[in-house]
Amino acid sequence: MQFDQLRLIRSPNIGPVSYRQLMARFGSARAALEALPDLVRRGGGKHVVLANEAAIAREVQFVQAFGARHVFMDDADYPYLLSHMDNAPPVICVKGNLGLLSRPTVALVGARNASAGACQFARQLAFELGQMGLSVVSGLARGIDTAAHIGSIEGGTVAVIAGGIDVVYPPENRALQDAIAERGLLIAEQPPGTEPRARHFPYRNRIIAGASAGTVVIEAAPKSGSLITARLAAEAGREVMAIPGSPLDPRSRGCNQLIREGATLVQNASEIAELISPLDNRMLAPSVKYEPSMTIIADDGSDTERSAVIDLMGMTYVAVDELVRQSGSSPSTVQMVLLEFELAGKLERGAGGKVRLAT
Repeated sequence: MQFDQLRLIRSPNIGPVSYRQLMARFGSARAALEALPDLVRRGGGKHVVLANEAAIAREVQFVQAFGARHVFMDDADYPYLLSHMDNAPPVICVKGNLGLLSRPTVALVGARNASAGACQFARQLAFELGQMGLSVVSGLARGIDTAAHIGSIEGGTVAVIAGGIDVVYPPENRALQDAIAERGLLIAEQPPGTEPRARHFPYRNRIIAGASAGTVVIEAAPKSGSLITARLAAEAGREVMAIPGSPLDPRSRGCNQLIREGATLVQNASEIAELISPLDNRMLAPSVKYEPSMTIIADDGSDTERSAVIDLMGMTYVAVDELVRQSGSSPSTVQMVLLEFELAGKLERGAGGKVRLAT
């Protein structure tokens, strides 16, 4: 039942990875909810906190009244490319034309304080991509994102926002966000009413990268959110492209750095379309839904095996494979220990599937 699925993902300490592990082990959200108290206790937690059923009912009612809907990972129309991400959101809230993600898609991202010339270029580039039948994905931020959405509003634009589906950010983009919901597609992972916080933007960025066959960066400072999106796209096996800029402009250093590190230099819409065309056959969902590879948790392991895993964990991120190698425990046992610790609030998951003890 999707009510139980929504309640499971909205419960504290349950993220995309632990959600999928719970569903794989117990077969249903209802069974997973019933098993949580014991799992939390085994992870060292004192008690389990589940999402309030009345709050979930209010969310469902609100989303429907708002003209949006929930789309779950096991729904037939869940975005196919996004489902290939190992940490794909188990549920997204959408308003608008979800069919835009069945077309070839490209993300356009860049600096919030972009130059006027870069914004004009992004707007024109997005328009040309739309005219070529591509959907443009971006994050509705100031600067390049806004320009990309404006340019592609007629051809097909997809905005992934960091807050709830009903929350407008930045405030000056209210009319644009309303227009995208009406004529394009609006996507939110966070529950309705959620004001965007700094921690939400990396989650939004992974959806932008995951829903797109390629990501184009137009003006970006080093260590910016746009470079995070580009890194996530590369990790997902997508095309990473960048528009070169003057070395004298700090806003171009991120793009030039990407090109130096192997991103493809592009200068127009035709070059972008040509680069992502080999991925076009992945735009149409096959008859069998893709499921990211995951170790099915089948055994809990002995006390000795579990202790070996726990003793290896610390405050520094480490790959799960490394825990398996050094502990000598089975992958299933390691995953079980990590799941229990996460549910107890004692584990943090980072980029690249790495884990560490919660600070």
